[in-house]
Amino acid sequence: MIGWLDILIRLGAATVIGGAVGLNRELHHKSTGVRTLGLVGLGSALAVLAVADDPQADVSRVIQGVITGIGFLGAGVILHRPTGQKVHGLTTAATIWVTACLGMLCGLAAWKPVTVAILLTAVLLTVGGPFEKWCQKRLGSGGPSNPGDSG
Repeated sequence: MIGWLDILIRLGAATVIGGAVGLNRELHHKSTGVRTLGLVGLGSALAVLAVADDPQADVSRVIQGVITGIGFLGAGVILHRPTGQKVHGLTTAATIWVTACLGMLCGLAAWKPVTVAILLTAVLLTVGGPFEKWCQKRLGSGGPSNPGDSG
């Protein structure tokens, strides 16, 4: 049986990591934020943690279920505007998916992949937008190179 301290660390890490990713979305005025992504991280970790110590449980099936289920939440933030051809919310949907994966890794206490994934997520969310704009100015025609990747 997993001890109370380990449970607190795993669930707490998933919640804090999800909240940190959510803060980025909140600061960019997107439809998800600290609470939503904190809960996504917590819920994902909780689902994995619920079966982590059960030798008869198939953790991979739980992971598969979380990833499938989180797709519905992500789909809810993707909007296709009737005027024009821009699709909004893909980055936010992707952050929901990544947050769920980070939460599951926290539930499994896979700290090395969590650390690397947090760093890569932070780099993408912080530098990705300005880098895309810079590339569009230098290489593109001024319009978005991928109209489906805004937000």
